[in-house]
Amino acid sequence: MTRDEALKLLKRYLKNKNLFNHCLAVEAIMRGVARRFDEDEEEFGLAGLLHDIDYDSTANDLSRHSLVGSEMLAQEGLPPEIVYAVKVHNDAHGLERKSLLDKALYAADPVSGFIVAAALIRPEKKLEVVDVDFLLNRFKEKSFARGARREQMAACEEFGMSLPEFLELSLRSMQAIAPALGL
Repeated sequence: MTRDEALKLLKRYLKNKNLFNHCLAVEAIMRGVARRFDEDEEEFGLAGLLHDIDYDSTANDLSRHSLVGSEMLAQEGLPPEIVYAVKVHNDAHGLERKSLLDKALYAADPVSGFIVAAALIRPEKKLEVVDVDFLLNRFKEKSFARGARREQMAACEEFGMSLPEFLELSLRSMQAIAPALGL
């Protein structure tokens, strides 16, 4: 599946603009991780872009989230590696994250929202004014961006990146697409 085909598919199932932008942000982060580790950027990007494809239909029952999405992606013919990564990004199912793809998607999911929250509390409301020190300081504040699970972001250590390195890669990846995110 090409990125254009994936975007069309995502638009068919995901109507919430903020959630759509979240998927774009996770895609950018996943592409950054792929470049860092010399992995398949298209594969990582598709996993990030499509990871929440089922959210509109499963938001009221998060125990189904990612199970429905992975089934949808399997039916669309996406590779088993992407299907599995999408399935295991929701740790509610207790499935093992095996590959770099699985682990990166798990960590990238909450960090995108965390970085958006950091940009939105700045007067400029722009990603360009956010830096890693600002993010690290906010990371210590449990009341900031409560929904962005710290332990999930810190799982970047499972694939060989320190939290500061991962935050920097994620921020730079999102800054590169800031106009598409409206930030």
